[in-house]
Amino acid sequence: MSTALSAPPAVVPTGLSRIYLTRAAFAFAWAVLIAATSTSDTLSAPVFALALLYPAVDLAAVLVDARSATAAGRPTSVLLLNAVISLAAVVGIALAGTDDVGDVVLVWGAWAIASGGVQLVVAVLRRSLGGQWPLILSGGISVLAGVGFLASAADSTSLRPLAGYATLGGLFFLVSGLRLRRTTHHTETTEVR
Repeated sequence: MSTALSAPPAVVPTGLSRIYLTRAAFAFAWAVLIAATSTSDTLSAPVFALALLYPAVDLAAVLVDARSATAAGRPTSVLLLNAVISLAAVVGIALAGTDDVGDVVLVWGAWAIASGGVQLVVAVLRRSLGGQWPLILSGGISVLAGVGFLASAADSTSLRPLAGYATLGGLFFLVSGLRLRRTTHHTETTEVR
């Protein structure tokens, strides 16, 4: 019998699938709102608030994830780095202000690159938990999307393109959350027998 087959299953941090599913629901709702409200080259107060809200929610979700990982005895330093990156994005967007859509897109692009890279690393480190391939893809796509946002920032007239970014990210969190839920349910069922 190989050691891979006899190794105990990885312990999934409590609530990780719930964190992922909540992030997916938020991303979908946010995408609808930003697409519906971002209609011109000036940032209205609601659109600006939404631009701030997305990385702020990411920050909160990463901190909840880190707390869950700590409880499961898993390292959190990379997650805490992601929290710092999301906080910097909130501050950067706040400093960009409502004067120029391109400035917000520029900050968003830098955040997408940095947080996507960290998400990629976290998902690779969590491979043994199962359900991480969607987040590995998501992290890589986030980096590429961030590069696209940086390249298009000077010509940006709306934050609507961010809706596609959020929708795709939400889809990856949804798939990963559902896969983790199935893995967790299967592990619990096996332990009961």
